[in-house]
Amino acid sequence: MIKAVYAGTFDPITNGHLDMIKRALALFDEVHVVIFDNPVKATLFSIDERLAMIHEATKDLQHIIIAASDKLAVEYCEEVGAKVLVRGIRATNDYHYESMMAYSNKFLNENIEEVFLMTRLDYTFVSSSAIKEIASHHRDVSTLVPDCVNKALKEKYHS
Repeated sequence: MIKAVYAGTFDPITNGHLDMIKRALALFDEVHVVIFDNPVKATLFSIDERLAMIHEATKDLQHIIIAASDKLAVEYCEEVGAKVLVRGIRATNDYHYESMMAYSNKFLNENIEEVFLMTRLDYTFVSSSAIKEIASHHRDVSTLVPDCVNKALKEKYHS
């Protein structure tokens, strides 16, 4: 059984993230979607809110584990027996950042492979940051996020 980890802040999860999860599930036997708390990033949603949104958005998917961790991604992989870290790349800037992270991860654990999946063209501009910015101006993001996220964004920004 090949286990993979798809790690991120997921603040909030987007349709681009969901696309990556589904594509990873087609490649690996089990995919762990893990919220890693990044103390450098200010988040809109709590970890519990993000976990709930991911659970709701992926409720119809099988062979998925949803968790949160304060460990390094490679440490989480070691803990659950995953051999692969899945990362999405939208554009050149993502490649530079992700390649540096991959080299750091390889330094930490030679046995964990990093797999990059190119984002579908429809999602190249979709990021959690962009979603929050658009939603904060009361614009419609319903085609870019799962329904549960759209509702949560409206509650955050329209209250």
